[in-house]
Amino acid sequence: MARYFDSLGRWVLNRIENSLDFCAYITRIFRSLFRKKGASLESGITVLFKQVLFTGVQALPVIALVALALGAIAIVQSLTQLPRFGGEAFVGKILITVIVRELGPILTGFIVIGRSGTAITTEIGNMVVQHEIEALESMGIDPIRYLAIPRIFGVTASLVALNIYFDVFALIGGFLVSKMVLFTSLSIFLRQLIAAMVISDVTVSILKGLIFGILISLICTFRGFAVRVSSTEVPQQASKAVVGSITALFIADGIITFIYYF
Repeated sequence: MARYFDSLGRWVLNRIENSLDFCAYITRIFRSLFRKKGASLESGITVLFKQVLFTGVQALPVIALVALALGAIAIVQSLTQLPRFGGEAFVGKILITVIVRELGPILTGFIVIGRSGTAITTEIGNMVVQHEIEALESMGIDPIRYLAIPRIFGVTASLVALNIYFDVFALIGGFLVSKMVLFTSLSIFLRQLIAAMVISDVTVSILKGLIFGILISLICTFRGFAVRVSSTEVPQQASKAVVGSITALFIADGIITFIYYF
């Protein structure tokens, strides 16, 4: 029993310590963001563009493939049930509710975590192990301003854009299936979507993309800087970054959805 309480106490203390470290990291980001001294503007913009290229542009093919498949599957599953109740007219509402408002942002976030989140944590962690962070500090360059902040902006902007891109291709996938099964014309399909869509659906989707991007980039960069000495810590921190990012996404999604409905 004593061993159990000892393990529980260590777990609680570790969680408290990690939470305090994360809050301190966020505080340091805000201080570095508004500090005039540090890395030059040109170097930060270069890192930002490289992050957008990797996170956003290079992820377009996989995002399009997943979105097309999701839109098609959503329509196929809907058409197996809706005809029993004469609900074919609700196809547009299902696509808007299921994809644009809910699955689009969360699946886009998962793809970004798998592609970019792990890469960010691994890259920064290896830089810590190879003493490149110390080299930057010795040259008077703030590593938070040079490495973390451009990646936070790059990942956040990319995830918002990818979320919209995902929704468009998911709707295209839904239309293709509707065209083949229900012989729905493009004009009718668009009218159903416009009738089902309200401005709050788009607002919630973009808001989720924005919040998810901030959370993913913060957690993954934090885990990268959490590497201390050994290279064996890098995959461990990358795993923690993935788990923490997914957990944060589900919590944020639940809070936003709860606020939206209630």
